[in-house]
Amino acid sequence: MSGKSRIVRRNPAGGPGGQRQAARKQAQRRTQRRRRIITWGGIAAGMAAIVAVLYVIFSGGSSTAGAGQYPYQVGNPGAGWAAPGFTLAASTGGNISLSQFRGKTVLLFFQEGLTCQPCWDQITDLQQHAAQLRAAGIGKVVSVTSDPVGAITTKAHDMGLTIPVLSDPNLAISRQYDANSYGMMGASRDGHTFIVVGPDGTIRWRADYGGAPKYTMFLPTTSLLADIKAGEHPS
Repeated sequence: MSGKSRIVRRNPAGGPGGQRQAARKQAQRRTQRRRRIITWGGIAAGMAAIVAVLYVIFSGGSSTAGAGQYPYQVGNPGAGWAAPGFTLAASTGGNISLSQFRGKTVLLFFQEGLTCQPCWDQITDLQQHAAQLRAAGIGKVVSVTSDPVGAITTKAHDMGLTIPVLSDPNLAISRQYDANSYGMMGASRDGHTFIVVGPDGTIRWRADYGGAPKYTMFLPTTSLLADIKAGEHPS
């Protein structure tokens, strides 16, 4: 064997071979990161799907979700009573009578009037949920308040309301429904009373939200519908 030492030449780290090896390692690391992201993304999507399924299972798919969130009293006349008839001047022009809605389910909303902006916001919310109200079988919504028809017509026009607001200035009809017993203004104004009148003129459901101690002057229409669904008296 020769006394000369064998010299083994290696590619320096910065040479072509080293660069190719570094590039392969970077590509491998990128692939691993993408796999981890995809894996965790799949896990998150799966968890979301599980949560959605559990929600449906435990809520029972019930349309009464949210019922009871807003406390109310129930005055008379209540479910099973004949709804007192009326003919009142309307913000939409002319007069409106309860009898003209025979064959339809009507939602009556007795409210405080011009001094209560939340009451008018309630009408806006009812109007925005017209499709949900129809789906619940309510064919017509009518509001009643004690303000003069000229003033409520202007207010309804300014707010773009198509739901008719009826004028009961001397509370003659409101007293027949005892709707002026559940508000912040004593017996001088209506409170926040909803009454469902069935196609045959019989009251199917009632809730007086405006009484003490909460004096509720607005509730989401979705909560109202949940309460109706939970407690409606069949006609």
